[in-house]
Formats: sequence, C-alpha cells, structure tokens
Amino acid sequence: MARMIVHCAIYRDGRPVATPADPAGSLAAARKAGPGGFVWIGLFEPTAEELDRVGGEFGLHPLAVEAAVAARQRPKVETYRDSLFVALKTLGYHPGGHAVTSGEVMLFVGADFVMTVRHGADSPLGDLRSQLEQQPEVLKYGPSAVLHSVCDTVVDGYLDVVVGIQADLDELESDVFAPGRVGRDIAGRIYGYKRQLVTVRRATGPLVDAMLRLERGGVPYVRAEAVPYLRDVSDHLARTNDQVEGMDRLLSDILAANLAQVSVQQNNDMRKISAWAALAAVPTMIAGVYGMNFEHMPELRQPWGYPAAVSLMVVVCVVLHRVFKRHDWL
Repeated sequence: MARMIVHCAIYRDGRPVATPADPAGSLAAARKAGPGGFVWIGLFEPTAEELDRVGGEFGLHPLAVEAAVAARQRPKVETYRDSLFVALKTLGYHPGGHAVTSGEVMLFVGADFVMTVRHGADSPLGDLRSQLEQQPEVLKYGPSAVLHSVCDTVVDGYLDVVVGIQADLDELESDVFAPGRVGRDIAGRIYGYKRQLVTVRRATGPLVDAMLRLERGGVPYVRAEAVPYLRDVSDHLARTNDQVEGMDRLLSDILAANLAQVSVQQNNDMRKISAWAALAAVPTMIAGVYGMNFEHMPELRQPWGYPAAVSLMVVVCVVLHRVFKRHDWL
C-alpha cells in the first residue's frame, strides 16, 4: 500500500494541517478539520486490490475504480453520486529520440477530497503539490483548485510537446527543400511525425468535449469560482488542437513536395539515361550497318572507309552531346 501512495495530506484554508501515513481514516480526519478542510491523496499505478481498498474508504463508484486501474481511458468527465471522475492523458516529448510518449492521470473529486491516480512516467504532476502549497490563496478553494491545476498543468504539457514537434518539423522542412537533399528517408520521417501527431490527437481531441462540459458550470463538486479558470484551460487546449491540425497539414504538404521532388529527380535521371542511350545508339547503328558483311557494299574496299566510318561516329556523337548539353539533358 505504501508503495503506491505518492502523498496524502489534509488541508484547511489552503494550508496543510496533517500528513497521514495511511489513507484509511484520512477522509474522516479531513472532515474533523472543520469547514474548508479536505484531503488530497496521490496514487501511482495502484493495483485493483489497492485501489478497491482506498475506493471503499472514499465511496468511489466501482466502474470509476475499474477505469482508473485499467488506465486505457479516453479523456472524459463522468459524474457519480459521491464523486466526479476526470480522465486525462499526459504527454512527454523526447527530442533525442524524436518520440512522443503518453501516460494517464485520473482524478476523483468529491466535496472534501481529491484523489489523483497516475499511470506512466510522463506525468507533469511531480512538483504541482509543492507549488500549490506555496499558494494557499488558490488551494483554499479545495478540490476544485486541484482539479483546475491538474488540468492546466496537463494542457501546458501539451503545448510543450507541440513546440518540440514544431522545431523538428522546421528541421524536416529545411532538409526537404535543401539542394541535393532528396533522400529516401524523408517519407519515413514524415510517417514517424504523423504517428506522433496521432498520439497527441488521442490526448487533446477527446479532451475538448470534457473541458467544455466543465467550463459550462453546473458540474457537481466543481465550484463556480473555478469555472473561469477552467475556461482559460479550454482556450489553451483549443489553441493546441489548432496547432496540431496545422502541423498535420504541413506534413501532408511536405510529403507532397517530397514526392514531387522525387518524381522530378526520376525524370531527370531518365532523361540523362535516354541521352546516353542515344549517344550509344549512333555508333552502334553505323557499326551494325558495316558489320553485315555483304559483298557489294560501298566503301568496303576503299582505304579511307574505316577512318571515315569512325570519324562519322565521333562527329555525330559530339553533335548529339552538345545538343543534349544545351537542353540540359546531360
């Protein structure tokens, strides 16, 4: 049990008043702390048995507990009799590996408690609690303040990922349009970035509806004071989605440009091959004519016949070479 508990603290008026080692009984202790008291417990990858035990203490709905254990949820907001369940996907960007990884954060929000359940290493919540404890004027709003802060931190993480991908796309675009850089790996790189954007979209796309539901107000266990701040988070999320859509279109344009460059390069190669084939065809044709060995052929018995044939081959090849060069075929 201790392994999965990241932290467990009781707050009153935005200030920590106790740090129970065991969540059992922490909710009752928070209620005894008086008005404005609540408990915030953070869990990391709990097992079904562990979360069932904690969920029983807080009266969590079995379906929400099951969803928090499975950790394969789309971003969503669901209301139950005794709590609000919010599922979020977290994103992490690794510039060295050019990869986007994802995790999950689930929140159970009640009148006097908030529980965060994290899955995956890419969680931006490591320093969130200490930051909020430095802002009691925010934390005094209780679980709603924690809900807003978690949503805001997760969405800000999306913006950081988008900035990282955009920097890589700028580099990719430079490589595509650099002279002489038509490479076979461009299409593979574009596909890799497309896959990264799919990962981002799975996190940001479904979250739009969830945030719209929260920002409209009237959701149980979300105080009216938090609604304007949740609306601001929704605006940041909309901007992120717009940037993702723009990058996806940019990748499609880069792919089209790369394919056009490859096609032009292939046409140039075929043109050069055809020009060299034409140069080789002329002496082959002349040699073929004089290699038929008929008895009655002109110039066969003339002493200047061989030099004349060779000279004709050279002259015709030189003329064709200059013509092809003038038209940029060689």
